[in-house]
Amino acid sequence: MLSLRRTLRRIHSSVQVPRLTRLSLHAPKNVEVEFADGNVFNLSAEFLRISSPAADSKIRTVGGEKVIYGRRHVGIMSAEPVGNYGIRLVFDDLHKTGIYTWDFFYNLGANKFSLMRSYIKTLKKHGLSRDPRRRK
Repeated sequence: MLSLRRTLRRIHSSVQVPRLTRLSLHAPKNVEVEFADGNVFNLSAEFLRISSPAADSKIRTVGGEKVIYGRRHVGIMSAEPVGNYGIRLVFDDLHKTGIYTWDFFYNLGANKFSLMRSYIKTLKKHGLSRDPRRRK
């Protein structure tokens, strides 16, 4: 997860992001964002949750890496505007401290497949799953 965060920072600092033209919350499953350059990104709740920019996103440290796992079925309950630069998403696992800027949405969307592949690879490396643990 640490490598995922480094990659996001590197990508974020090297891309000039077009203006956001539309954001649609399709609770509880996804957010769709459209930008002035014509790119439209459909970002799942799970992907947004595991990519949360918040420092306290209920992360488990495994072998020195920070890993969020078991969020395959997480849902988005609501979205709250934060100034004119982003939104705070509230997830049904009660995570609500991450502020998703328009730039962050663009970078997530533009790199969605490689970021998700990296995430799944990290989970497998540590024997973790996207699926939540079963309750006993």
